[in-house]
Order: sequence, then structure tokens, then C-alpha cells
Amino acid sequence: VQLQACGGGLVQAGGSLRLSCAASGRISSTYVAGWFRQAPGKEREFVASIAWHDGSTLYADSMKGRFTISRDNAKFSFYLQMNSLKPEDTALYYCAGRVYGATEYTLWGQGTLVTVSS
Repeated sequence: VQLQACGGGLVQAGGSLRLSCAASGRISSTYVAGWFRQAPGKEREFVASIAWHDGSTLYADSMKGRFTISRDNAKFSFYLQMNSLKPEDTALYYCAGRVYGATEYTLWGQGTLVTVSS
């Protein structure tokens, strides 16, 4: 299975974007899908994750209330709705997958660039 992310772009502060990640095949119910981001000069950081089997979600503290992760089982896709965007949200956003219970994400998509202007 491969992951393909899209939906990035340029948006003004306070605006919204929706990122999508499509899998090339069926996503196992034992998987956890996640979003990460990497800003220029910074390390990659966790954004959010969703467990495929029950839809339970987890967010980084700084994204709670602004970002929402969701999935579409039928389309083997998952999404990141980003609202109230801030310039500090500017980063390359990656979608990823791991086996439920594992700590390491082993499946990665290419990044999609989000730029938030002030």
C-alpha cells in the first residue's frame, strides 16, 4: 500500500484547508493513520492520528480544537481539516500509517506543503 497526500496550498491566517491522503489499496482495520508536519529548520512533529478500526483520534495539544482528522473506509482515505490556521502552521504535511499497537510509523506518503500567510 502506498499513500498519496494532497490538498496543501497558500492560505491567509485564520483560513482553512483540508488535506487528503489516499491509499493505493485497502487499509487494514489494524492500522492507525496519522498526520505529521515538518516546518523549515524544525524536526518533524506529530499532528493527529485515527485508529482505523474504531475511529478513535489523538491530537497534538497545539492542534486540538483547530484540526480534525477523519477517515473514509470506503475510499481508503483519510483527511485533516485545518481551521483557524496560523503562520506557525506553515510546514510540509505528511500522511503516514502504522500497525495498531506499534510505536513506529512505517508507511509514509509524500509531503504536501501548507503555507499560511500573516
